[in-house]
Amino acid sequence: MLGTIVNTITIIIGSIAGHFAKKGIKKEYQKVMFTAMGLAAMTLGFNAVSNNLSKSEYPVLFIVSLAIGGLIGTIIDINSWFNKLVSRFSASNLAQGLSTGILLYCIGTLSIVGPIISALYGDNTYLYTNATLDLVTSAVLATTYGIGMILAAPILFIWQGSIYLLTMYVGNIIPDSLVTEISIIGGVLIAASGLSILEIKDCKTLNLLPALFVPVIFHLIKNIIL
Repeated sequence: MLGTIVNTITIIIGSIAGHFAKKGIKKEYQKVMFTAMGLAAMTLGFNAVSNNLSKSEYPVLFIVSLAIGGLIGTIIDINSWFNKLVSRFSASNLAQGLSTGILLYCIGTLSIVGPIISALYGDNTYLYTNATLDLVTSAVLATTYGIGMILAAPILFIWQGSIYLLTMYVGNIIPDSLVTEISIIGGVLIAASGLSILEIKDCKTLNLLPALFVPVIFHLIKNIIL
């Protein structure tokens, strides 16, 4: 769990550093950082999709997943629930920052495969690499959205910790093909967050989150049938 603990700590440190740096930045500079974060999210999202789409065994699965997941998320209205919850603690657009941060921290090859490699072989290289990236990302996000971004740290810890413990006791039950599908959908969601940040289109990204579980269910059904 050392790699996950380090990754969690880097997000906390980055969020605190970004929060204090924000106080010395003028409004117009904060707006530039806001725009930069939106562009970065779109770039990272498109990159995740382009890197994984060619590896997909079922290229249409991500489309079906987004459609089904988006429908379920909209019916539940996850976006409104989350916004109401966060608004109790902050009057700013922290909900948007947290949703973007959580996707960037948790949904990616390093954050999914890292805990598996750590549990199976004791190798934390992936997680340390991810921690370095998250340190920079969390600082930039906190510069834009404030100290509230620190709330993403425990979510990352639970996410990676769950994968680590599951792998420790059950073995590697997350095939590469599933990681690929999740990474594709995660890339789309990250890019959607970028569109929202840039105020191009409010994609209500949180309502699309159930799409991440559709490939999991698909693989479980496929394994049962086959």
